[in-house]
Amino acid sequence: MDDGFIKMENTKTYTASTSTVTPLLTRPKGVKSFPTTKAFDSFRSGPSHGHAPAIGENGRSYNQKAAAWNTANTILVRRLKGRHLQMIAIGGSIGTGLFIGSGSALATGGPASLLLAFILIGAVLFCTVQALGWNYAMQWAITMPLEVMAAAITLEYWNLNLPSWVAITIFLILIVGINLCGVKVYGEAEYTFSILKVAAVIGFIILGVVINCGGTQDSGYIGGKYWSNPGAFHNGFKGFCNILVTAAFSFSGTELVGLAAAETHNPSKALPTAIKQVFWRIALFYIVSITVVGLLVPYTDERLIGRNNVDSKASPFIIAIQSAGIQGLDSVMNAVVMIAVLSVANSSMYGATRTLQALGEQGQAPRIFAYVDRKGRPMVAIGISSAVGLLAYLYVSSIQGEAFTWLLALSGLSSIFTWCSICYAHIQFRKAWKEQGNLLSDLVYQSPIGEIGSWVGFSALIAILAAQFWVAISPSGASSDRTAGEQAVNFFEAYLAMPVVLLFYAYYKIWYRTKWVRVKDIDLQTGRNEFETVHVRRQWKDDRSEWPRWKVLYKTLC
Repeated sequence: MDDGFIKMENTKTYTASTSTVTPLLTRPKGVKSFPTTKAFDSFRSGPSHGHAPAIGENGRSYNQKAAAWNTANTILVRRLKGRHLQMIAIGGSIGTGLFIGSGSALATGGPASLLLAFILIGAVLFCTVQALGWNYAMQWAITMPLEVMAAAITLEYWNLNLPSWVAITIFLILIVGINLCGVKVYGEAEYTFSILKVAAVIGFIILGVVINCGGTQDSGYIGGKYWSNPGAFHNGFKGFCNILVTAAFSFSGTELVGLAAAETHNPSKALPTAIKQVFWRIALFYIVSITVVGLLVPYTDERLIGRNNVDSKASPFIIAIQSAGIQGLDSVMNAVVMIAVLSVANSSMYGATRTLQALGEQGQAPRIFAYVDRKGRPMVAIGISSAVGLLAYLYVSSIQGEAFTWLLALSGLSSIFTWCSICYAHIQFRKAWKEQGNLLSDLVYQSPIGEIGSWVGFSALIAILAAQFWVAISPSGASSDRTAGEQAVNFFEAYLAMPVVLLFYAYYKIWYRTKWVRVKDIDLQTGRNEFETVHVRRQWKDDRSEWPRWKVLYKTLC
């Protein structure tokens, strides 16, 4: 019997009631009896495996082993399937950055800079996913209201007589409702959203090739003439550096596939397949589509400059269709943009709630954040993220411009810091794995680019942060007679995430007085899947040896 239960001895025996004994209290006639099941029973706390206090009694010490044990024994349920994880990897975060943000980026740096920036960030991210904290929670919590604002703006494309606050309310209820229905409903919703987005991108690429070869209503064959006039680059190297953050914002969320693995059935088999899909997502849905956009829309097109960074009217995808004179298809593309934006808002809610719940388990946030009900829903984290989502109503206020600017400033660079931490964690993991006497062949999944890939990704991300720091100090197109106040505003608009991250990190290290964990002391056992025995891994390899060549090639690439 568990220690938490106390065996009690009865000192008195009570006679059981029988049908011949008239009870002292009876229900009056005519009174309806309520069902025994409680309506809110599912919201009660789920079955707990116990909790190891990660924070010392004095509140100034931190037990990393206890935090790892709590995370490994989470009561989140594994209801996502492999197909959910694969579609989240392929199209989970295709949204505002690709469909809308690429427009202002094209106007800033030109088609060549846009393409190079997406290739660079894509290569960095490929290194990252082959390899999360308050910064990650803040990133997604702030992104959610931004995406809701963007969804409300897409409705303005059709000039509907619908108040913006009504649209925001409907979208918030939809997103919160999906997350309240549990992880399985979230997985099905993202599966559907991703299929629609993938189909739309593939359709646009095919349409773009046709338009490029056949010409628009005002011109013949287009080819690469916009790369010659007005040109391939705009604002030189500084214009390229400006685009890097937009590209990073477009790719943010790809790492969600690792977060979702915690609620996936048999992640050891599902996660490697999903990671391989990332390459095709980067190569096809980002690089090819951006190349097509750069061929169809010149960076001098005035429509690329929208009211803000989430104005769908400034989407180069929609502008390309409008320039071709195809009636009605621009509205279809705008609908796709709205669905994509809502999908990212849904993913943002998921990422924020799971990170807040994990922080509560690890003792880095109030313990109540770790609350998970019987259906595996982190209810307190959902409530907090929903409250942050109310920031979307700033769009209907008198400060909507400032609200956009500073919310974007908070979330813009956050993904780069997150990717840095992922790359560094993988580097340290591989060092610890070797030093503690393990073989690389013992890993269920090995990164094809190994530790070197993580070093490449980490170094490139540091270089991107340095380039963005330069742009924040001296933005392209800025006048030389700016006041000190204007310079400070311009800097923090581009680099606000840096001081926020440093503040969180410094508080954690100083308050809890934690030390660097030596490689030999890194815990590689807590939470390890006991199902993955040597026999099981050998069986997987034996099964692979019986596959035909086409299946081996397919599984290697996909």
